[in-house]
Amino acid sequence: MEAVLFNGTELKLSYVKDYPMPKITNDTDVIVKVAYSGICGTDLHIIAGNFPATKGTIAMGHEICGVVHEAGKKSIFKKGQNVVVDPNNSCNLCDNCRKGKYQYCLVGGNNDTIGIWKDGGWAQYVVVPQFQVYALPDGITLEQGGVCEPYSCVAHGFDRASPLLIGSKILIAGAGIIGNLWVTTLHHHGHREVTVSEMSKTRLDIVKKMDTGYRLVTPDVLAEEKQLYDVIIDCTGVGKVMEINFNYLATGGKYVLFGCCPATHEATIHPFQIYQKELTIVGVKINPFSFPNAISWLKAFGDRYLNYEKLGVKTYKLSEYEQAVGDLKAGVIAKALFKV
Repeated sequence: MEAVLFNGTELKLSYVKDYPMPKITNDTDVIVKVAYSGICGTDLHIIAGNFPATKGTIAMGHEICGVVHEAGKKSIFKKGQNVVVDPNNSCNLCDNCRKGKYQYCLVGGNNDTIGIWKDGGWAQYVVVPQFQVYALPDGITLEQGGVCEPYSCVAHGFDRASPLLIGSKILIAGAGIIGNLWVTTLHHHGHREVTVSEMSKTRLDIVKKMDTGYRLVTPDVLAEEKQLYDVIIDCTGVGKVMEINFNYLATGGKYVLFGCCPATHEATIHPFQIYQKELTIVGVKINPFSFPNAISWLKAFGDRYLNYEKLGVKTYKLSEYEQAVGDLKAGVIAKALFKV
């Protein structure tokens, strides 16, 4: 089958047409015929060697939507069902997992993620344990399901950041796909006092297409006006951005560190400022138990928010992986998805 492979030792991608088809090894396994699989910012960190991943060779891709091709004899799924895949799992044995916090699991969590440690969705087919598979209900298209996994992460972030009171002044830093998904989420939930900061004019133009009425600025405007915000949602994955934007928090403010920074990034903040203003820093890691929420959001958001063109999503063939990665790095799109 076709696949885009990642060599974890050489940090290189390659396209092949003869990768072995996955096989069912457990009675509850499911083989998914991939329809859409995204390229995540984390994937770019992995390719650059800045995020933990396999040292072997795998088909990458942890954002997966498709159709059941084959199911084990004890699986609850049937051939032909539209499904999405949660790439993360739990060991169900450690204290963290048994407390319902599998994002901290040293065996599961993002230490065993599909598409990072084992074969994922940058291929025509992928095999997945059934407990990581969710059926897409009627009314949600496969195309919309293509952004379910990143929405599940936003859903977890939304829960972590809550309560988010209507009327709060909110700053979204970064208008890649995650920033754009936060835009749709906040707008759907009734938030109107929202500013989006992004260096790229191209990406600001993408946000404008969503027609939310949100204020769109570049970081230099933030520095000049020194306006304060009740909540800052940092989707940049850049440590220096946190260092700068932390100064824009109002008293009692909340800084949601959503974007995944490379482990080498640092930010200098002043503890006295945290004390004086009673500030809160909120970390957000992966998507524990968030897929049901994300699926519900997809159904609620519909065409109003899930239009690929408005979100800045572009689709590519697997064989076009170099262009897909290049366009994403260049910032001319917000999101690249393989349409398999």
